Amino acid sequence: MEDLSQETWREQLANDKNAVILDVRTDAEIEEGIIPNAIHIDIYKGQEFINEIEELDKSKSYYVYCRSGNRSGQACKIMEELGFDKTYNLEGGMLQWTGDIADLS
Repeated sequence: MEDLSQETWREQLANDKNAVILDVRTDAEIEEGIIPNAIHIDIYKGQEFINEIEELDKSKSYYVYCRSGNRSGQACKIMEELGFDKTYNLEGGMLQWTGDIADLS
């Protein structure tokens, strides 16, 4: 896992052809908006979270974020334990995000 600044995360994501954006916030939090093209798997769902993560392609690079960067850091650690080699945590999460946001409503 690498903790990346907002700028580095965005740049690396833009240049990574194997990139997958993963939002690990709650359903209520994503109602405020989501980074475009992100998939949503709520880390608070416990075993269900792990089950959904295990179905993901381990050959991809995962750019993970949450509200502040704490849960996404935990998610990256869980993913590493499950055999994912490329996980990148967005420092500051959505609280500091200045990029595009998609509205789900």
